[in-house]
This record gives sequence, structure tokens and C-alpha cells, in this order.
Amino acid sequence: MFDKVELSVSSYDTAWVAMVPCPNSPPAPFFPQCVNWLLDNQLRDGSWGLPNRDPFLVKDALLSTLACILPLKQWGAGEEQVNKGLFFIESNIAAATDEKQVSPIGFDIIFPAMIEYAKNLDLHIPMGATNIDALFQKRELELKRGYGSNLEGKRTYLAYVSEGLGKSQDWEMVLKYQRKNGSLFNSPSTTAAAFTHLQNSGCLSYLHSLLDKFGDAVPTVYPLDIYTRLCMVDSLERLGIDRHFRKEIKSVLDEMYRYWLQGEEDIFLDTATCAMAFRILRVNGYDVSSDPFTRLSEDHFSCYLGGYVKDIGAVLELFRASEIIIHPDEFVLEKQNFWTSHFLKQELSNGSIHAGGLNKYVDQEVENALRFPFHANLERLSNKRAIEHYNKNKTRILKTAYSSSNTGNEDLLKLAVEDFNICQSIHRKELKYLARWVIESRLDKLKFARQKLAYCYFSGAATLFSPELSDARISWAKNGVLTTVVDDFFDIGGSEEELVNLIQLVEKWDVNVSTDCCSEKVEIIFSALHSTICEIGDKAFTWQGRNVISHIIDIWLNLLKSMLKEAEWLRDKSVPSMDEYMTNGYVSFALGPIVLPALFLAGPKLSEEIVGTPEIHHLYELMSSCGRLLNDIRSFKRESEEGKLNAVSLCMIHGGGVFTEEEAIKELKSIIGSKRRELLKLVLQEKGSVVPRACKDFFWKMIKVLHLFYMKDDGFTSNEMINAVNAVIEEPIVLNEM
Repeated sequence: MFDKVELSVSSYDTAWVAMVPCPNSPPAPFFPQCVNWLLDNQLRDGSWGLPNRDPFLVKDALLSTLACILPLKQWGAGEEQVNKGLFFIESNIAAATDEKQVSPIGFDIIFPAMIEYAKNLDLHIPMGATNIDALFQKRELELKRGYGSNLEGKRTYLAYVSEGLGKSQDWEMVLKYQRKNGSLFNSPSTTAAAFTHLQNSGCLSYLHSLLDKFGDAVPTVYPLDIYTRLCMVDSLERLGIDRHFRKEIKSVLDEMYRYWLQGEEDIFLDTATCAMAFRILRVNGYDVSSDPFTRLSEDHFSCYLGGYVKDIGAVLELFRASEIIIHPDEFVLEKQNFWTSHFLKQELSNGSIHAGGLNKYVDQEVENALRFPFHANLERLSNKRAIEHYNKNKTRILKTAYSSSNTGNEDLLKLAVEDFNICQSIHRKELKYLARWVIESRLDKLKFARQKLAYCYFSGAATLFSPELSDARISWAKNGVLTTVVDDFFDIGGSEEELVNLIQLVEKWDVNVSTDCCSEKVEIIFSALHSTICEIGDKAFTWQGRNVISHIIDIWLNLLKSMLKEAEWLRDKSVPSMDEYMTNGYVSFALGPIVLPALFLAGPKLSEEIVGTPEIHHLYELMSSCGRLLNDIRSFKRESEEGKLNAVSLCMIHGGGVFTEEEAIKELKSIIGSKRRELLKLVLQEKGSVVPRACKDFFWKMIKVLHLFYMKDDGFTSNEMINAVNAVIEEPIVLNEM
């Protein structure tokens, strides 16, 4: 699948190679095989270009057709093909000035230049004076655009479209863009034009290498292997089917990492490739530095071709890369996040990014990237959006359209749909089982307790979605339900006697519930806890080959004792220090019983040494501290009215009257950001880590759940949350509707 990157050949670029004259005998073509290819590959309608052309690519067909006519006229070949080509141009010339058409990069410069070249060959292009005037006016505007404000970006752009400038181009200047493979921008057309004017041996070597590989024609860009392979990995991850290709993906990423360390041009000279390589490698645990992005700052980016032509795809990749900050001093990524998000929002608001052309979902892709940042993007919701917005069009555009069978792969789309629906059917069965469990455990009889089963299960199904993680999902959901019940019990449902009684029962463990429980409420809660912990312990024994029930009991005891301490603070009207509050509060936030027991069901064997390592506790503390602070910011007003203290009010109290509510919240958000980045660093870090990555991922998955649940500004309303639950658990994807 990854072994071979297939690219379509380009009539446009082949035409420019066919125009190259023999240095010693100018009346003859240097590459006669390319002339012959043009003669043999005209389409039925008289045009050249991709067969089965997209309706939005008529402008591209005009460009390719005129380019192919020129060498045939130049070398006195194919009069019939020339006439058919001219008829196509005459019949479709209106598309040349149609703004709805997808415009190849540099079209406004190159197409009029080729009309001039045709005149020099005594070739009349039947297109009318009005059309010609309009095209040459656009050319003048395009040549004037960008001078003064962005001279380097303009130079890069004009170097890329050099074939459209001819003798007016400073060809020696263009050579500064020459790559190690001899090409200019990996573009055969630019390289062919440069060789015609400079007779540069590197250019010639590149053109020969292309014809050796592709036969008698050339593609519009080569090589494109690194970018294409990264796109394939990215696509598999976005569609949620990467777990089926782990071996292949690892092989590709190992190769990409070698290229990264070697400073490979095809990564670092292309903005989108560099950004995608950085993001995918870093997220997959490879140690890559953010230093290359210093040259892709807002000011520098515009000096690159992608920046000058406002390549939305490149900016989107830079934005996504900027979200993977793991070091406190990665200011370059912080700045990049600021300017790329601002740019994308601005382009969205002024309508510059719109559906249509070759990617009808590009506006939604940008909108979703902005709305759901990396740390709040639940996998299964993201997968479903990616499937529904999958661009099946294999065609992409640079100076001309090209296609690759490696992109827009419909077989992968079918696999993703099938995989999503299979997982979803399992999720529906599990949720029905859990609903029965709630009733059988009598938890529905506890009227003080919030009924949050759907949300508790959704948070697991949306992140731990694969079939083999069923035990982990059930544990995650049951403990989520139980922590909600216990939280409400300590908050409003239980007396002090009942709270102490529940803790004593868990401490003793083997008790007679009919005589040792002081109330029916305590009996229901303890019985549900006892049976659930034993059930998880039995399942964990199957996975781990050892008894871990004592660990799960301890996790629950720590939670119950932390909740009791908060109840005592409230009863005694105590004001703890911020450190005291957070030391207790990250435990009382109740993520321990949800995440920690599920680690035993994640797959990897966890020895007693690994379980006792400070690394696991640090992961747990960072995750839970983020959750506690996110919750306290959201619930501050309600808890203040109830006379309860939380992190916001304590920040204001211990700030000596200096902190306003807004300032306290700003300070806590900064702490959340810092802890979140530290957690991501621990999750991605391989060196010195003893906790398996599959287990560390659980902590990061919970962070994503928390950030989504606690979204505020323009974020997730309760109605949207219900829609999200249904999208993941209830609503299958129907392929024929896409």
C-alpha cells in the first residue's frame, strides 16, 4: 500500500520538456519521445490533460492544451492534433476568465505568455480580442501584485512560474531555487524552461531521470513520495483505521524520521510536508524539534511559495502542528498557533475558504480544526467527521491538475465506514448491558444521584472505541457512573454517619451488607462498588495474570477519603490553602477509579513495579489537576451561591484581594495549559518511560474528554452533547449518502 506512490503524468509539463531544443541543432527537439507522446495522447474532445476531467478543471485543460499545441507547431508535427486543439480552445475560452473555475497556480501569467509564444510561431489562437485583452490585463495585475510588501515571496512565485516569463526572467536568480536533484521546485516545466535558457547540467540530469522513470512523459511534480506517504498515514489516522496498519505505518514513520534527522529537502523546503511530518512524528513518539518552524513564522511564511499564494492547506497543516506543544519554551509554536488560527478565522469570515472545486469540504475542515483543538478532539467524533467529509476526488492542483491513486482511496473509505459501524454496533450492545446493570444494581433507586450513564459510556466509547477494549470501556463506564453517584452522595445524598460508614465498609471489604450497612442507600452503593470492583478484578486477572483487586480498592478508598475531607471543610467552614485544596482536589475530582483500573484492561502487562512507579502517579495527578481546575472554573458561580469554596474562590482569597474573578480564571487557565502540555510530553516521551504508550494514552484521552465537556465560550451545549452521544453510539454511517 505504501510501497509505490503513483502519480499521473502531466501533458502540460511534458509539453514544456518537448519544447526544449537540442543545443547543437536548434531546429530539433532534445526529447523527441515527449513530442511523440503528445501526438499519441490527445483526448477525444481535442484537449490534453487528465481524462475524465472534473467540470471545474476546464481552465486547466485550456492551459494544458495550449502548452501541447506549442511544441507540435514548433517542431512542425501533428497538424491535425493542433487544429483539434485550437477548436477545443475556441469552444471553451470563456472558462479562462471564469472565477468559478479552479485556477492552476500561475495561470494568469503563463496562459497569456503562451499566447504570445504562439504568435511568435505564427499560430493564431481563435479566442477574440475581448478575451485576449482581459487575459493580458489580469497578467499585468498579477505581475504587479505583491511588490514592495513581500518582495521575496514574489520572487519565489515568479521563479516557480518562470516558463511564463521567458526572456524577461532573471534566470541566474532562478537557479538559487535549484535543489539537490537538479530540479527547480521539483517542477519539470520550470526545470525544462530553465534548461532551455541556461543549459544547466543539473536541470538536464533531473529531466533525464524523470523520463527514465516515467517513460515518454513527466508528472507535474516529482518527487512527491514523502508528502504522499505522510498524507496516507494521516488519512488512516483520521479515518480511525490506523490500528489495522500499525506495521506499515511504523515502517513509513521510521523512514520519515531518518529523513527528518538527515535534513531532507523534500521535507524542509515544503511547508505542508514539514508541518505534517513534525505533527505525525511527534504524536507517534518520535523526538523531533520545533526549531524548523522559526523560518515559518508569519513574516517568513509569506516568502515561501505556499505563503505567497495563500495555500490554505499549508496554513492548516501549520496550525495543526502548532497544537503539539510539549516543552515550556516552544514559543515558536505558540506564535505559530496565534497567527495561523487568526489567518484561518479571517479567511473563513471573509469567504475566501469556500466549498467547491476539488475539495467541497475544505471550509468545514478548517472550521472543525479551529473549533475542536487537538486537546478537545475525541477520536470517534473526529473519525466520523473525517469519514463524512472524506475527499474522494483523487485530483489535486499545482500548475496543472494531477492525480494519485494513493489519495482519495475509496477502498479505505469503505473500510472506515465498515469499521465505524461494526464498532458502533458493539457500543450499542454494551450500553444496553450497562443500562440493565444500573437497574439490577438499584442505582436508579437513589433519587439524589444524577443519571449520567450515556455520558459516562460515551466518554469511553468515543476514545477507547476498538472492539478489543470492551473490558476497559465497561470498567470506565461503570466506574464513571459510580463516581457520579458517590459524588452526589457525599455532596447532598448522605449524612455524616453514612459517609463514614461507607468508607469503613470499603476498608473492611468482606462484610455482611445486611447488618453492617447503616442505611439502604449505603447498602446499594457499597454493594454496587463491591460487585464492580470484584468483576473488574476478575477481568484484570485474565489480562494481567495476577490479582489487582487491592489496587482498585485503594483507588476507591483514596477517593472516598478525599471527598470526606471536602465535606468536613464545608461543615467546619474551613479555608484550606491552595496547595491543600489541590492536593486533595485532584483526587476528589474522581478520575482515579475511571482511568486507573482501566489500565489493567488496556492490553500491556503492568508489573507491580510499573504500577508503583512515580510516572503513573504523575500522569494521574496532571490529568486530574487539569480536570479539577476546568470544573472549578465552570462551576464557580454555582458553588459560590451554595457557599462552597473552589480553586477560583481560593485563588481570589489567597491572592490578598489582588485577583478579580477574571484574573483568577486567567491564572488557572494558564496552569491548565502548562499541566496539559506537561502531560502530553509524558505521554509522547519514550526515553526513560516505563509505562506502555497504550496505557499512557488513556490519560490523554481523558484530557480530551474533559476539555470537550467543559468547553465554554462557543463550545458544547447540552444539546450538542446529546448529538455527539448519538453520533458515536446510535447513528451509523451510510456510504451511499456520502
